[in-house]
Amino acid sequence: MASFNRVILMGNLTRDPELRYTPKGTAVANLGLAVNRRFKVDDQWKEEADFFDIVVFGKQAENCGEYLSKGRPVMIEGRLQQSRWESDDGQKRSKVEVVANNVQFLGGRSGEGSKGKAGDDAPEFDDSDIPF
Repeated sequence: MASFNRVILMGNLTRDPELRYTPKGTAVANLGLAVNRRFKVDDQWKEEADFFDIVVFGKQAENCGEYLSKGRPVMIEGRLQQSRWESDDGQKRSKVEVVANNVQFLGGRSGEGSKGKAGDDAPEFDDSDIPF
């Protein structure tokens, strides 16, 4: 039986990244992400936010800890993972979080705009350049 587990989210960080290291020295960053959605009820538009916990490992976690802060827009690609445990009072608990494979920083630092170093050398084109 085939399985597939992939998620892509784009939103704003709800808090500054929390960076820590495992006993073996692997960096781990925990992020909170708010993803807004708009929908129509009768004739009125409503807006709600969904909140997700994100875990990032390795060098990417260190970069998140250094360059990201609350409110910063990001795009996360990763997979869902469920953790299960029993609390001190014997209750069974579970939590689903996103384990990030890729964190794309969006926007600029302190309002610099969305163009990063990679975009500085990119050629410009308009829709008339597309042959279809």
